[in-house]
Amino acid sequence: MSKDIVYSCYAARSREGEQFVEEHVFSYQISGSVTFYDGQQTQIFNEGEFRFCRRNKLLKFFKQPPDNGEFKTVAVYLDETTLRNFAMEFGYTVDKPVDTPAVIALKPDPLLQSYITSLQPYERLNGPGNENLIALKRKEAIFLLLKVNPALKDVLFDFTAPGKIDLEAFMQQNYHFNVEMKRFAYLTGRSLATFKRDFEKIFHTSPSRWLQQKRLQEAYYLIKEKGRKTSDVYLEVGFEDLSHFSFAFKKAFGIAPSMLV
Repeated sequence: MSKDIVYSCYAARSREGEQFVEEHVFSYQISGSVTFYDGQQTQIFNEGEFRFCRRNKLLKFFKQPPDNGEFKTVAVYLDETTLRNFAMEFGYTVDKPVDTPAVIALKPDPLLQSYITSLQPYERLNGPGNENLIALKRKEAIFLLLKVNPALKDVLFDFTAPGKIDLEAFMQQNYHFNVEMKRFAYLTGRSLATFKRDFEKIFHTSPSRWLQQKRLQEAYYLIKEKGRKTSDVYLEVGFEDLSHFSFAFKKAFGIAPSMLV
């Protein structure tokens, strides 16, 4: 299995988590379903559907295998070097940067379907010596994406780093993503030092303290008012460890989260 063309396959139970999308990804849902949440909207992709994930985005995901079956996807990763070389070779430039959802649904197309079918033998090309073959398939993917959705040109070949944005609005929307502080800084167009300085001017506290308080408040609401289970909530609000969440919750509110229900 190449690091550039990746098949995911597992069975038995659902999985959830979150990620920072570092590279553009073109993918196809072979079986099962996946739900994405980017802080603003939720999107569900079922068997037979295509999608394009933009780089420099935060995503939560929930992967669900079909009944008595396996969850399967295939993904083609399009890194910046590959895209820069493609743009230079074929003369592509960006008219203007565009803002789109983190995940873009692609309409079914015979060209895309044929391409996915052609990838099956590449699952076995996981050793050295196959780099040129993989490079050709990635280049083909770029051509096809531009053919079926020409508007992706201004996404694929936009190599600018995130610009400086409204820090308060961004954090209010994305506090539940459990990523490093330097990632929050990068996505708001700031160095880590500038991010921390600007943050404290706005919120009058440190980023780490604000994030924990905000996440705990959201967890309290979900458990108390919505009847959600502690085991379901802690990941959703940005904690990665249940025991740490329970300890912090009790310290903040004087009661264990399991006692709220």
